[in-house]
Amino acid sequence: MKTQRIGTFLVAAALSIFTLTACSNGENNNFENNDNDSTLVIPVEVMDVSRGTISAYYSNTATLEAVEEANIVSKVRGIVQELSVEEGDYVRAGQIIAKIEDDQYRIEAERAKATLDRLFNDYQRNQELFEKELISAEVYENSRFEYESQKSAYELAELNYQHTSIKSPISGVISERFVKIGNMIGIDQDVYRVTDFDPIQAVLFIPEHERSKIRVGQRTELAADAIPNEIFTGRVERISPTIDPTTGTFKVTVYMDQDQDDLRPGMFGRVKIVYDTRENTKMIPKAAIISEDEIQSVFVIKDSLAFRKIIQTGYVNGLNIEVLNGLEDGETVVTTGQGSLTDSTKVNIVRL
Repeated sequence: MKTQRIGTFLVAAALSIFTLTACSNGENNNFENNDNDSTLVIPVEVMDVSRGTISAYYSNTATLEAVEEANIVSKVRGIVQELSVEEGDYVRAGQIIAKIEDDQYRIEAERAKATLDRLFNDYQRNQELFEKELISAEVYENSRFEYESQKSAYELAELNYQHTSIKSPISGVISERFVKIGNMIGIDQDVYRVTDFDPIQAVLFIPEHERSKIRVGQRTELAADAIPNEIFTGRVERISPTIDPTTGTFKVTVYMDQDQDDLRPGMFGRVKIVYDTRENTKMIPKAAIISEDEIQSVFVIKDSLAFRKIIQTGYVNGLNIEVLNGLEDGETVVTTGQGSLTDSTKVNIVRL
């Protein structure tokens, strides 16, 4: 019995020693792992400081308009007999595009011409008699006045007859038709709208504090919502000399360059007026900038370590920003991952 107790104790002791040894080895292994993990490496994306051209611009939205557009109206009353063009057709200035029934106006012009011829003969005869002193000056003057009055009446009748042929006052494209054949139309009633697409203009209303930057002839860029991924160019054509006191803005008219046929009046887009351009200037991606209390900085990589630098920036254009001070050519800045960095943090560089 005593021998059995001693054996049981020895077994229990051996198990305890084994357990303590195992625990001790586990603690040593954990300590070694923690020591290996004490230096963290942060993955970051970087780009080098580059040089290029960058511009400063004023940006605003606008609706495109046609520089020349006219509603063509009838100058006489009558029934529409003929429509020569349709929407989308190109017309020249002076081209006949519609016809009104002209029988009445033709007859009135012919009658006026016949009366004019009779009075002209009377006037010539009376002039001869007056020169021979066979009639009084009063009779001669009355015949002259009647002739000149009838001449005006004939010219008016002839003009009305000519107005039965409706002509386009400008060259352009028919953008809208308002009447149909057989319609009775009155004086000054709209018949067509004609639009000249060359050039297309955009009218901007710019805050007065930007006035010193805007000049006639400055280059412009337009991005139209209806035509994505395409930039259209133009220039500042006119600047209003006055400021609107109710809005504090002044009017600027931009002409888009010719041969940009995709642009149409009524399109909505964003116009940029480029007022300064700097060439061969240092630039970095905007994503690299860290802004805190109006102080801008970046993380620069050197020997796989990140160091923070305060910089001074200039113009912003697209995805890039100009660097005026604080960085040198060839330096590498962090563009992604800088939120996890402090000075001297070790990094793993992932280049774009």
